[in-house]
Amino acid sequence: MSLRELYQEIIVDHGKQPRHFGTLPNASHCQVGHNPLCGDKLMIYLAEREGMVEDLRFEGTGCAISMASASLMIETVKGKSVEAFKELFVHFHHLVTEGKVPSIDIGKLAAFGGVAEFPMRVKCATLAWHTLSAALANEVNRVVKTE
Repeated sequence: MSLRELYQEIIVDHGKQPRHFGTLPNASHCQVGHNPLCGDKLMIYLAEREGMVEDLRFEGTGCAISMASASLMIETVKGKSVEAFKELFVHFHHLVTEGKVPSIDIGKLAAFGGVAEFPMRVKCATLAWHTLSAALANEVNRVVKTE
């Protein structure tokens, strides 16, 4: 199995069976994200305390890339600091927009490296990330749109 096939398998698996799916009753932040170009829509629930992402969940509908990105983002970010999330987002964004391999270990998120070859899919891959950023910024009642 090639590395590309492995990465595709990771995205399909998390797209069909996303982890951390559902509401979070003790959420300190929540935010809606919507990609009107392909219909992806999700809600991010975040329990953040003293600069740490204690818990994180999402619900919604979307393409395999959108759902897998949300699932893997949460898997990677949960338990880390808000600052670590922000740094990771920068690296992830460069990966999916430019195909630039990060200088830090991003684990399974590397599966999204091929997204850079399909510019219309970048918005799918980054929707959850932009939505979590808006939640952390306390952008109340703002629907994040990745147009």
